Amino acid sequence: QVQLVESGGGLVQAGGSLRLSCAASGRTFSSYTMGWFRQAPGKEREFVAAISLSGGNTNYADSVKGWFTISRDNAENTASLQLNSLKPEDTAVYYCAARLGGSIYYTRYSDWGQGTQVTVSS
Repeated sequence: QVQLVESGGGLVQAGGSLRLSCAASGRTFSSYTMGWFRQAPGKEREFVAAISLSGGNTNYADSVKGWFTISRDNAENTASLQLNSLKPEDTAVYYCAARLGGSIYYTRYSDWGQGTQVTVSS
């Protein structure tokens, strides 16, 4: 099991950017596939992006492809999500998630952070 703590959320105007970070505990971070999800008010949680163990492969939801970028630093035990060209519909709680190995196209994860709020004003 790995403990995850997100940070970097906040209030931003439409068109702005934010960088979310996810700090993971433990010494085996490089064994975890990492993902980001979001949940908007009144909606189900949805997949945003995932990154492979080495960071060499990524997968994005169609709604964010080209605007968001996922990355990881295995030396620092962190995963990040760069959010660019934000729109009001990107407003949601963003969650970091981890899973021991597995495909970046598989959206079930075992460990979750507490979430960080992103609010985009128009």
